[in-house]
Amino acid sequence: MSALAGRRALVTGASRGIGRALAAALAEAGARVAVAARDPAALAGDVAVAMDVTSVASIRDATTRAADALGGLDILVNNAGVEQVAPSLDVDEATWDLILDTNLKGAFFAAQAAARVMAAGQGGAILNLCSLTSERGIPTAVPYGASKSGLLGMTRALAAEWAPLGIRVNALAPGYFRTAMTEGFYQSPGWQDAMLAKIPAGRFGALDDLSGAAVFLLSDAARYITGTCLPVDGGILASI
Repeated sequence: MSALAGRRALVTGASRGIGRALAAALAEAGARVAVAARDPAALAGDVAVAMDVTSVASIRDATTRAADALGGLDILVNNAGVEQVAPSLDVDEATWDLILDTNLKGAFFAAQAAARVMAAGQGGAILNLCSLTSERGIPTAVPYGASKSGLLGMTRALAAEWAPLGIRVNALAPGYFRTAMTEGFYQSPGWQDAMLAKIPAGRFGALDDLSGAAVFLLSDAARYITGTCLPVDGGILASI
């Protein structure tokens, strides 16, 4: 597990769930990792920076501080995100803005800030966290789906634009993983039974299931891969 030896990485939304797991996976693969979240006290790592991804100024400041602490930046994992489920007729402007500002606008400006550092160096790799809703419509998750569909489009466009700079941009699309953000769903046995029936692998994802895919896409093993979104979903998208 030395695929990322010597790489300098920044992981957003790293205080819990998928972000924390991916930060640990990158460190295990040899990277030096800076972790970011709104509350740095909740972060575990040698380099922790406060970042509010709804604020462009905060994103730029935190990225600069992370790059300074690491001596540069080779990897960005754009993981910070929020979800609020509600019937579309009940979605208000504040909910829409929160989800789109966090999941899409924040991801773009984090990618931009990281790419400016990478372009001044030897290039790098960016990994965005998309979703099954990047590819499929899910009732009561319209703002979230809109943000994640936009993130997929952004991944492809940035990959095409930044390839000449030596910057690769890819994405993961996790299926159903039990995290603090999704815990409410898992409290319903009926929901679990319904979702498991849709997963060919017959189980929900474990956070470790994402580690290998993330390390691969960020490593030189994937040096000729850019603009792709890899589902890690137990076969859901393949079977729908």
